Amino acid sequence: MLPLDIARFWKEDEIAHRDNCFSQEATQVALGIRMSPECVYTELGEPGKPWLTEDPTRARELFRRYNDKAERIVGIRLLFEDFPTPDQIYPPYRRIGEWFGGRYIENSISEWLESDIKTLQELEKMLDQLERTDLREFMLPPGWEAEKRRIQETYGTQPPGVRHIRGPVTLAMSIFGVEPFIYLCLDEPELAQRFSAAIADATVRMAEIADEEAGYAPGEAPHGFSFADDNCCLLTPEMYEMFGYPILKRVFEHFSPDPDDKRYQHSDSAMGHLLPILGRLDLNGVNFGPTVMADEIRKHMPLARIDGCIAPFTFMRNEEENLIAEVKRDCENIRKTGTRGLNISTAGSINDGSSLQSMRVIMAAIQEFGRY
Repeated sequence: MLPLDIARFWKEDEIAHRDNCFSQEATQVALGIRMSPECVYTELGEPGKPWLTEDPTRARELFRRYNDKAERIVGIRLLFEDFPTPDQIYPPYRRIGEWFGGRYIENSISEWLESDIKTLQELEKMLDQLERTDLREFMLPPGWEAEKRRIQETYGTQPPGVRHIRGPVTLAMSIFGVEPFIYLCLDEPELAQRFSAAIADATVRMAEIADEEAGYAPGEAPHGFSFADDNCCLLTPEMYEMFGYPILKRVFEHFSPDPDDKRYQHSDSAMGHLLPILGRLDLNGVNFGPTVMADEIRKHMPLARIDGCIAPFTFMRNEEENLIAEVKRDCENIRKTGTRGLNISTAGSINDGSSLQSMRVIMAAIQEFGRY
């Protein structure tokens, strides 16, 4: 077991996060791991379904107990405990997957987006229908105006914005199917490009509608946007350039026009072959799969904070020797690039089973091997 000075660690970690983790004042690599709500069940020995919505009353009690334990093991409270009551939460907007004919289903494990659109004809019909449908009317739930007024007057809060969506390739494959979508790109590129343009239009407009509902005047809404697009790894560079890249380019140009505006891509898959294309988007934050290493990312994305590259299953299995080895590898990889900007995280989700003791091991490994 590596030694750990907890007080010193958190003091240095605060500095390490400055300037998007590129601060020249930092003495150690930043730690991005702050665990996740799904980790409470195994850590506390409690039953539950980590990827599904928990009852708020039980969640508060679990999070409090988890944070009490976290303070003892890693020195800080990790999970947010003071989340809103159901009465404070705005009714949800209908989501982009629903706009494209899908439905979000909660099975016994997680939420899933599925669709009945199976043929080219059905896809074309759906796109035709969207051109005749009012997106605002579709997006806002029944009774929206009255409920919005009640919450604003009672709690003084504004409706949430839309600054993150399921990435375009994952969205398209959920709607049309994985293999059918790949054949669509190969055999019907004009229809694929029409689908791509429709996703870009909907993404921009849904975010604009949310801004309008929150009361922002034109040009005053917060900047920044992020995507989660695991399935992009299944496309060739040529296919991604035709379908996915134009969507990200348009959305970032609209919502992230300034150098420091958030331009973030999460794709926890083996998508290293797409790095040259994504590098043209001036991303300043990325989280890629555990086979995509920090030094490889840095070649194409000189200004991106790299959230990675610990394999989620290494963390979930609490393989302490491998966790130390992966932290050491990542720190060595970023140092040999002559840059900073590494934020030690999992290359993907932090899953139930990942323990607070393993987080402590990662902290100790950073303190030992992550010196700048």
